[in-house]
Amino acid sequence: MKQQPIPADLDPTRRERLALVLGATGGIGGEVARCLLRRGWRVRALNRDAAAAAGQGGGEGIEWLQGDALAREAVMAAARGADVIVHAVNPPGYRRWDQVVLPMLDNSIAAAKSAGARLLLPGTVYNFGPDAFTAPTEAAPQNPLTRKGAIRAEMERRLRAAAGLGVRSLVVRAGDYFGPRAASNWFAQGLIKPGRPVATITNPGRAGIGHQWAYLPDVALTMVELLEREERLGVADVFHMEGHWDHDGMQMAEAIARVAGRTMKRRRFPWWMVSLLSPVVPLFRELAEMRYLWEQPLRMGNERLVALLGREPHTPLDEAVRATLEGLGCVPRTARPGRAGVEAASPAAARQPLPGLL
Repeated sequence: MKQQPIPADLDPTRRERLALVLGATGGIGGEVARCLLRRGWRVRALNRDAAAAAGQGGGEGIEWLQGDALAREAVMAAARGADVIVHAVNPPGYRRWDQVVLPMLDNSIAAAKSAGARLLLPGTVYNFGPDAFTAPTEAAPQNPLTRKGAIRAEMERRLRAAAGLGVRSLVVRAGDYFGPRAASNWFAQGLIKPGRPVATITNPGRAGIGHQWAYLPDVALTMVELLEREERLGVADVFHMEGHWDHDGMQMAEAIARVAGRTMKRRRFPWWMVSLLSPVVPLFRELAEMRYLWEQPLRMGNERLVALLGREPHTPLDEAVRATLEGLGCVPRTARPGRAGVEAASPAAARQPLPGLL
């Protein structure tokens, strides 16, 4: 008797994989969505204003659905049939972050359980305290001293707890993000000013103190390549990226100056003003809480990642900085062979405050 072929929609080796991306209009969510599309995934995104999101540049090929990440029914409906849920969502304007981040994650966990999907969470270094410095491994203790760090640690704790319910998860931790489509980060709002030629570089760190950076297109590709090795991942798996290690805290500023092609004024970040006004200015209170990461080195190693992938996706620093400055409207665009066009970060994104670093 002739064996009947398995229908394409039931054969995991033939059917198109589906990812639901929460936060697809943001920096990391958008990069992951575009990377998934380039590698043949079908991408669905949930947004409170789906029509407006669909009209933004860089969202071509995404299936946009109307809905709120705070509404569990909407998340679960959007996740039907998904192989992966990318949880890269933050509250609008990062308001009430400490009140809504955990409920949003709980909704994604419930949706992942219902759909049988793996849940991807972009991780940070905020959940590490002094007992994990200066070179935390993936299994290092999470005893943060900050409010944001405590929330981040709780997010990961909930993923580990969900593993007991059969929910598969993946956390990829990386350094401070920078990239051509992301304007809410330390690079864009601490070191330079988006939309203007670079004349002055403000450095939040101290000379001699190393700092870890992560180029967003590299982060996105790393995440997708890990997702495509599902059979080799653990139930609740965690990986660290090395990214770009600025060994003396000056290399990123020097790369910006090289790419801009001029001598730059250098100035220290006004931490004194942040400390003075943090009791009355919420933004400064958020910045002050993260100061410790600029005053002591924290370098995550990527040995576990390299053991699985064979290498870590890595764009040379000057090339990554040039693409970022072009995307932020700080230097003229240059045509380079084999390079796809990069749209600029939106003006609205450029106005997002630094708490976007959460």
